[in-house]
Amino acid sequence: MSVTENNVSEAMREGVVIPATSRAERFTSYDVQAFEVPGGREENWRFTPMKRLRGLHDGSAAASGSATVDADAAPELKIETVGRDDERLGAAGVPSDRIAAQAYSSFTEATVITVPKETKTSKPSTVKITGPGEGKVAYGHVQVRAEQFSEAVIVLDHVGSGTYADNVEFVIGDSANVTVVSVQDWADDAVHVSEQHLKLGRDASLKHIVITLGGDLVRVSPTATFADKGGDVEMLGLYFADSGQHQEHRLFVDHAVPNCKSRVMYKGALQGDDAHTVWVGDVLIRAAAEATDTYELNRNLVLTPGARADSIPNLEIETGEIEGAGHASATGRFDDEQLFYLQSRGIGEDAARRLVVRGFFHEILVKIGVPEVRERLEAAIEAELEAVGA
Repeated sequence: MSVTENNVSEAMREGVVIPATSRAERFTSYDVQAFEVPGGREENWRFTPMKRLRGLHDGSAAASGSATVDADAAPELKIETVGRDDERLGAAGVPSDRIAAQAYSSFTEATVITVPKETKTSKPSTVKITGPGEGKVAYGHVQVRAEQFSEAVIVLDHVGSGTYADNVEFVIGDSANVTVVSVQDWADDAVHVSEQHLKLGRDASLKHIVITLGGDLVRVSPTATFADKGGDVEMLGLYFADSGQHQEHRLFVDHAVPNCKSRVMYKGALQGDDAHTVWVGDVLIRAAAEATDTYELNRNLVLTPGARADSIPNLEIETGEIEGAGHASATGRFDDEQLFYLQSRGIGEDAARRLVVRGFFHEILVKIGVPEVRERLEAAIEAELEAVGA
């Protein structure tokens, strides 16, 4: 609910500080010290178990290792390791929280992946990022650059152990068409906090897919912005939290120019004691963004008692001249009617439950354009279900 002018004036007289409620006022900076140390009560951090961040948020987590980057890439791609002084870095966005700023100021080398102009890659490319190892801390930076009229499919595969924070940039040039898949398949001990910046040029198209399976705590925050008219971003997500895992996805789509489109669809499943997922989806349509078309959807399936899913969609509109805007969110347990229907046709309860979960995720799985990733996900989902005898 917005605060009226009268309420603001009254609050000011009483000495009450009213925090900014509009995403248009979001603060960004490369300077770590420009951000206060979060205590966990701030809106941006209130769902995050701060003690499990291992000091990433307060500056006490000094780098003690490094992540390794290996690529199985299409021959058309150009992959470089560059220093902090490379002028291309930071082109997609500026850190919006203290951990992202810490990661930006702490990395020593960045990986830049370029899809050359007017090039269509011959195969999907996989870039594997392996954590620094158990008990170690590392900071990283990856930038994907798709030049004008290029086409590519790129998978960022995060594996291994340790504590890792990074910024990932996707700079999508005019009329480029790119699919990127960010897989978080960490070991059980891992902590990963990632801010991802998506910037689309004129008539550019980006399918951005986030898949979160492993890790002790994983927090991924993608922000999509449009540099010119005609941009089209599809943001998809699939996550499966097990006992004790905390998985958090915070999205922001900033429509600041006319005639752009965004679609967001995230689906998650939870099982086991203290499994916790958080999804926050913010969409801002600024006054200049006429003819915007946007919709966001989040669905959560709670498989066992003791699991918790928080889902918060937010839509802020500053102009009435739009094509369409909406959002939806739902969290629930197994549909007993679906189970009964399947069992009434001779399918056992365990098999029926598997079919329900597969059907729940099917809408996301079919949109992943990399068969190897899709098959890996299907196997991981099956393994998770077998773990509790579902």
